[in-house]
Amino acid sequence: MSRPYPDEPAGPFERPPETFTDAHGREIEISVYDDEEFTVLAEMYVAFDPADRAQGIPPANEEAIEEWLDTILESGYDVVAYHGDTCVGHATLVADGDACHELAIFVLDTHQAAGIGSRLLKALLGHAGREGAERVWLTVERWNQAAIALYRKVGFETCDSESFEIEMAIRL
Repeated sequence: MSRPYPDEPAGPFERPPETFTDAHGREIEISVYDDEEFTVLAEMYVAFDPADRAQGIPPANEEAIEEWLDTILESGYDVVAYHGDTCVGHATLVADGDACHELAIFVLDTHQAAGIGSRLLKALLGHAGREGAERVWLTVERWNQAAIALYRKVGFETCDSESFEIEMAIRL
């Protein structure tokens, strides 16, 4: 699928690791995903609030979550956010076969609206950009104004808004 990308790159974005205090006073650590974290990451998705699932992801049961993670973790870039020993966020860029990457980002409902998502997104773009990723796209449900505002703030531009989903893109 051919989609338009902005002419100018966005950023620069910092590369993880990063530790910061979120808006609720919690110490959050963001790092590049390591395969040894698979179980902890899967546990985060098992605990994920069904109301926060969008476009059918993440899957709802443990077996489907593990299969989904096996698929997305093999072909792109991933960063995770921790509060103590608990994984509270994950952002991924999945290669789409077109020398581009599709973005997905998830933060547990208990840790949303605290600045974690924006830091996680910027860390992912910083990591992926330094590893050679150049073009990133995403779809977001048109009613999800908080996510759309976050994506625009980081530098994503709308490239298609014909359906109930908005497609956005960024050049790194």
